[in-house]
Amino acid sequence: MPDFRVASRRRYLVCEPRHFAVRYAINPWMHPDRPVDVALARRQWRTMVDTYRDHGHTVETVRPEPDLPDMVFAANAAVVVGGRVLGSLFLAPERRPESVPYETWFKAEGYEVHRPGSVCEGEGDLVPAGRWILAGTGFRTTREAHHEAQEFFGVPVIGLTLVDPYFYHLDTALFALDEENVAYYPEAFSPGSREVLARLYPDAVLATREDAMAFGLNSVSDGRHVFVSPGATALAARLADRGYVPVPVDLSEFHKAGGGIKCCTQEIRS
Repeated sequence: MPDFRVASRRRYLVCEPRHFAVRYAINPWMHPDRPVDVALARRQWRTMVDTYRDHGHTVETVRPEPDLPDMVFAANAAVVVGGRVLGSLFLAPERRPESVPYETWFKAEGYEVHRPGSVCEGEGDLVPAGRWILAGTGFRTTREAHHEAQEFFGVPVIGLTLVDPYFYHLDTALFALDEENVAYYPEAFSPGSREVLARLYPDAVLATREDAMAFGLNSVSDGRHVFVSPGATALAARLADRGYVPVPVDLSEFHKAGGGIKCCTQEIRS
C-alpha cells in the first residue's frame, strides 16, 4: 500500500505511576486482591513516554499525588480542544480529588479550566474526532455533560451509548485514527449508536472482541503511527493494511485497573 499517512506532532500530558495500585473496584477489570507490580508498571510507563518522544512528540508530566492511585490515567482528568480545557467531575468518590492537581497544572500553564457541573470523565468519554466530538455515556459521563461540552467548545457533540461494562469508557471501545476516521468495537455500543457510527464512518477499522479485551482500542494515533497494545494482533494487521504504522506499547500492568495507553495519555490540543 502507498505510504500516504502523515503524522502530526502532538503534545501529551502524563502522570508517573508512583502511587499506582488497585485499592477499590469501580469497573470489571479491577480486583483489589490481585497485586500490582509497581516497578513493572513504572518501566512500562517509561517505555511509553520514551516511545512518544522517539516519534517526535512532546510529553509533559504532572506530579503524582499520594492516595490517588488512578491519577496515572491522565486522559480522564480533562479534555482539551482549541486550547480550551474542560475539567472532570468523576462519578466515583475515590477519583474526584484527581481533578484538583490536573486543574492546578493547567492553570500554571496559563489555561483557564471550566469545571463541569455534571459527571464528566474527560477524554475517557469525550473523543475529539475532526469536525465533532464523539461522546460516550452509559456508565460514567452523563448526557448532560455532552450538552455542557458542546456549549463550552462550540463543537458538535455526538452522543454514543455504551452497553458492555468491560468497555465503561468510550476510549476503551473507540479511538480516532486521524481527522477523518476511527477504529471501534461495534458490540460495545447500543444498536442505534452502531448505526450512527456506521453512517459517520463507513470506512472505519472494526475490531474484534479479542482485540478490544486486549485494550487494542485504548490506543493513541498521531495520524500515521498508532501506539497500540501488542495483544491486539488482528487490529494491528488491519491498521497496517490501511497504511497506518502500528507501534506496540505494552501497558499490561495497567489493565488490572481497566486502563491502557490512551487512559495514561492526555492530549493537549492548542
